[in-house]
Amino acid sequence: MTTDKRILEAAKRVTRKRAKTVIDHIIKHGRITTEELLHTYGYKHAPRAAMDVKDEGIPVIRIKAKDKDGKEIAAYVFGDPDKVEGHKQGGRKVFSKSFKIKLIESNGAKCEISSEYYDPLYLQIDHRVPYAVAGDKVSDERDPNAFMLLSGPAQRQKSWACEHCPNYQIKNIQTCSTCYWAFPNNYAHVAMKNIKNLSLTFSSTHFDDYKKIEEMASASGSSVQDIIKDIISKHLSGR
Repeated sequence: MTTDKRILEAAKRVTRKRAKTVIDHIIKHGRITTEELLHTYGYKHAPRAAMDVKDEGIPVIRIKAKDKDGKEIAAYVFGDPDKVEGHKQGGRKVFSKSFKIKLIESNGAKCEISSEYYDPLYLQIDHRVPYAVAGDKVSDERDPNAFMLLSGPAQRQKSWACEHCPNYQIKNIQTCSTCYWAFPNNYAHVAMKNIKNLSLTFSSTHFDDYKKIEEMASASGSSVQDIIKDIISKHLSGR
């Protein structure tokens, strides 16, 4: 199987080890299976290895394949060469320590989703508009407002929400820019859904309040979220 010259040209500029390993294997064999990723190269998390290739601007898609025993497994092949994203060439950039300090000085050492303060060690720099949509050349360190600080759990929540949002494929930057996951204090939608989101963290000073809410939820057969909504509704209506 001949690889399209546009993908071959993009592949020449890839230097990061895992992405280059996956790309070279697909060029040579036409695909790479999850079994080969694990047993040949020692990569236990196949989706992450495939994402490394996408981060380089080279499209890959998942297909069904068979292992040597005929069992169905997954494999990855190159996608539509028209979707090669030149602005991502070189992969994700490593942020400098001084840039993280600048973000903390501007916004505080807190997670922007939960508004909780953390030791800076536990905060991660994240693109407001996902890298898969915008790429580093659209949002680099020259524009601090294009980034946010997130805790590990919040970053994982955002990644899941963004990857399951229709705009992850459409790649409209403006749509991402008006999303809760980009600007939680000023947004029009949550992953293209017409809802409002609120993240609450009950730290030590309010932990007993949370335990009481849990007890109320258990007694009524409701969720903690429903109990909190009911409390807010009763307060606003004066009941």
